[in-house]
Amino acid sequence: MLFLMQVAQKGNFFVGMMPLILIFIVFYFLLIAPQQKIRKEHQIMLSKLAKGNKVITNGGIYATVIEVKNNIIVLKIAENTKIEVQKEAIAQKIK
Repeated sequence: MLFLMQVAQKGNFFVGMMPLILIFIVFYFLLIAPQQKIRKEHQIMLSKLAKGNKVITNGGIYATVIEVKNNIIVLKIAENTKIEVQKEAIAQKIK
């Protein structure tokens, strides 16, 4: 009799945990997985930057890539005006 009560209590534990498990699964597929995909696509875009590409920085500056170094990109924002930014400061590449 005691054994049956313990089994019933364990069953209630798993049934009680089921909503939390379902919430975590939904949370993963709606928030975590899409964010990882976006981050991966951004890293691929950064690795493919080359001289002449037009980009937008995180600060909203439209520029043209002049030179790509290891972690730094030299951008031309106007005639005779160049700036250096980190690769991560590039928000998107303009087609």
